[in-house]
Amino acid sequence: MNSRERLLSTINGNKTDRVPVSLFIHDEGNFLRQIYNDLDLNDPLDCKLKLIDLQRELGADIHLRMIHGMVPESIFYGGLNIEPADNWDISLSNEKHGKSLLKCYTIKTPDGKLTQEISISEIAPGTMAYACTKKPINNIKDLGIAAKYEPCFNEEFVKEMNNIVRKVKSYLGDDGIMSIWAPGGSFNAASSLIDLNILYSLFLIDEPFFKKLMHFCIKRTFPIIEAMCNSGVDIINIGGNVPGGFLGKKIYDEFALPYEQEYIGYVKSFGTKALYHNCGQSMGLIDSYKELGADIVEPFSPPPPGDGDLRKAKELSEGKFAIIGNIDQVNIIKNGSIDLVKKVTRETVEIGKIEGRFLLQNADYFEYNTPIENIKAYIDTGIEYGKF
Repeated sequence: MNSRERLLSTINGNKTDRVPVSLFIHDEGNFLRQIYNDLDLNDPLDCKLKLIDLQRELGADIHLRMIHGMVPESIFYGGLNIEPADNWDISLSNEKHGKSLLKCYTIKTPDGKLTQEISISEIAPGTMAYACTKKPINNIKDLGIAAKYEPCFNEEFVKEMNNIVRKVKSYLGDDGIMSIWAPGGSFNAASSLIDLNILYSLFLIDEPFFKKLMHFCIKRTFPIIEAMCNSGVDIINIGGNVPGGFLGKKIYDEFALPYEQEYIGYVKSFGTKALYHNCGQSMGLIDSYKELGADIVEPFSPPPPGDGDLRKAKELSEGKFAIIGNIDQVNIIKNGSIDLVKKVTRETVEIGKIEGRFLLQNADYFEYNTPIENIKAYIDTGIEYGKF
């Protein structure tokens, strides 16, 4: 059984020879730059091919998670479209603060101005962090301006994305599967446009404003998701960490779940699988996650970063979705001894393989300075003890 068959069969709940053992690695900078010092972040295709090469060498079942060059940065990392268009005039000023570049945008429209700030910081060698540090929408008027005038993404983006997917798919072959990070779910998409202090109370103090914001997020992101699904990837990754454990089940079910279901349903309408990612508190929402319709939920991060209990998560989920998880990538794989890595990996995969539909993986992306020896120990142990 090749890796592609093993991964897809596991996700679908079918029998396999062993638990798939995959790696969560960003396809730009960070850990990848640690391995390839000459990595060119301006060449997203080469970054992906190098990431495939690395995982082949280590012996992993490849789940290639793509974001670099696949999503318009102004939509994924936060803020409104920064491409000028009719009635959408963009002006930019830059400020340098140490290793951070602050890009200050003013967007002029016939109905008023919007402002936003994007911060780009080097947090490790060759690792850039992007964040919308000043959100463009503060009130219902701002939302109305954005909804009326924001242009759609550039079609050249779709051509380049399809070109990358086609070449990566050919290079990857049967050694794994591909996914792209979508600019959503609902709360994640909204959090890129409006301050979290407003978002987390908006549904209680101004529900009409909240609903208009959610529908605007759907309107502006669904065309991108459609293009991603049509590119030929296997999975669309949907962020669910912003509603996560912050809302509680009652609020989540009323104000987040219906919109998350709409995102996931839209992905699946194209025949593409949907992965739902919440890297924070998740155990209290498992019953809600069974209603999502997602093919996969991840990663049920163990304490201290999360509250994940893999054995309990598998019992409560009742096989409604595949689970990817859940080795602590910092306290175990990065900072632990090889013996600790082997011990935790064996315990995790032996719990995970009960009743199947489990994929072994580090809970979140590898950080810079993660020892390659620990990663290799994790992979080898997972393969050895993951056999059925």
